[in-house]
Amino acid sequence: MDRLEFSRNLARDAGKLAHSAFGHSATSMKGRHDVLTAMDGEVERFIRKAISARFPDDAIIGEEEGGQGGDRVWLIDPIDGTANYARGIPHYCVSIGYLEHGVPTVAALHDPSHDWLYSAARGEGAWCNGKRLAVSPCADLEAATVECGWSTRRSTADYLALLSRVMGAGCAIRRVGSGALGLADVAAGRCESYCELHINAWDCAAGILLVSEAGGRTNDFFAGEGMASGNPLIATNAALCAKLAGLIGIPIN
Repeated sequence: MDRLEFSRNLARDAGKLAHSAFGHSATSMKGRHDVLTAMDGEVERFIRKAISARFPDDAIIGEEEGGQGGDRVWLIDPIDGTANYARGIPHYCVSIGYLEHGVPTVAALHDPSHDWLYSAARGEGAWCNGKRLAVSPCADLEAATVECGWSTRRSTADYLALLSRVMGAGCAIRRVGSGALGLADVAAGRCESYCELHINAWDCAAGILLVSEAGGRTNDFFAGEGMASGNPLIATNAALCAKLAGLIGIPIN
């Protein structure tokens, strides 16, 4: 079984496990507006065990238990959108990304609430439940929707300045609480861009590949300390790439 097929099966199985406690898993707080549920840990352990059994030489980095990088590394977010999940809001997912030598190579993302399984392999396109994905063709900022992710790692002033620039250019904005699903929405053409001033690698490793394989563009997120410490992120459709990169202030090379 290759890594793409393996990751698809694993993401779906992990999503089913997560959904078994949707809205009623025990919760605690890791920090301000940073919810942790008991199921986060259970799903991550489930994914780690499966990867270690099938690919024992691969490195694993997860949101809850950390890890070290390597030439072959899996980046996993057991539940992205945990605040939604804990409150019974059906907008969360399991995200599994695989990198070789720092390059996103395989992605699988399962949205259990809708049973949507997104996947991609480098050079082979991006898919959802058997349908090939393509980014939006929109080329007009005044018709574009941008999801602006938020975290406590950047100041409120920085976030409000970002919103002001995006809205001032005529874009519609939204924030739905899952960076991984925000990237999947860009890949599926449901919105034109996802951006965040700081995001962690496990949140976006799968989504970055989905967007690029669907014909979109992202910044070089894994440059520098992106894998270990996170980085700013922008993902856009091709038609608005230059305009949105300049507007948002995150360069795309």
